[in-house]
Amino acid sequence: MDLVVAIVFALSLDYWLGEPKRLHPLVGFGALADGLEQWLNGPVKLFSLRANAEADQTSIKAAPRRNNLLKLRGLLALLLAVGPLGFAAYSLQQTLAQHATLGIIFAGIVLYLAIGWHSLIAHAKAISTPLAQGDLSAARAAVSLIVSRDTQDLNEHEIAKAATESVLENGADALFSALFWFIIAGIPGVVVYRLSNTLDAMWGYKNPQFLYFGWAAARFDDLLNYIPARLTALAYTLCGSINGQTSNAWQSWRHQSGTWKSPNAGPVMAAGAGAIGVEIGGNAQYHGENQQRPVLGAGSPPMAKSIDDACALVNYSLALWLIVICLFTVIGNF
Repeated sequence: MDLVVAIVFALSLDYWLGEPKRLHPLVGFGALADGLEQWLNGPVKLFSLRANAEADQTSIKAAPRRNNLLKLRGLLALLLAVGPLGFAAYSLQQTLAQHATLGIIFAGIVLYLAIGWHSLIAHAKAISTPLAQGDLSAARAAVSLIVSRDTQDLNEHEIAKAATESVLENGADALFSALFWFIIAGIPGVVVYRLSNTLDAMWGYKNPQFLYFGWAAARFDDLLNYIPARLTALAYTLCGSINGQTSNAWQSWRHQSGTWKSPNAGPVMAAGAGAIGVEIGGNAQYHGENQQRPVLGAGSPPMAKSIDDACALVNYSLALWLIVICLFTVIGNF
């Protein structure tokens, strides 16, 4: 029951307070991660560039060794960034085990700092509201805050698609995965997950600077998200029954998830798009280059309402998770 109380406390804090505007611990962690990256990646990051016509044969032969060195350095950076803080979280949890009420409060605060439920919904509403009113400039400005694609020339459907994709995918990353690891491993579980997910967001790019250095962070984040992503996809599928789209969600998850570049985002986004009856993916522009991505879901092109539907799906799925958590807690107490 302590677990349920801590989760409800964290969600209540998130709902009423939103994301901390100042002194968020992840900001300080980001500065630490930047320092580690500059220390361990800087001296050899240029060697991760692909050999080109101007590279001599010695450099070409040495490239695999240098790239492996970058992977090892990235693994070291991951361990240095996450290991000590994860151990500190474990030590605190053990210390607070003797003080039930204080332990629940502290656990709830840590979980609150690790989730992004309210901020996700707020960002989405900041896009859907002006989009529904026909204010594309405001909608473009709002969507640019949560996606990495080029947004300056997006039309109504493209804005809605970008926002819907972000809500569905980040519902897993910012909420359900954090809840999962809190349930499985308490305070250290959610701390390790959130820090690792932050490192993946910072280092997980497939560009010359991070292709090899960020490999360990990206793979570890994939591992931590594997089960919760599929539980999220299952929740999206079941909650699709509210719109009569459960079959659509299941078929989309089953047939389309493997086509997506991310092994965890694929199931989540396919099931989510199917559950709200829209089609996402397809063409998108990143840094001036068009990328043709696989299509996920089935139905009509996204509109402003699709963003709100995606938010509702996240909320319904959260309610389902809470019901299941309570049921398991009650059963476990018998």
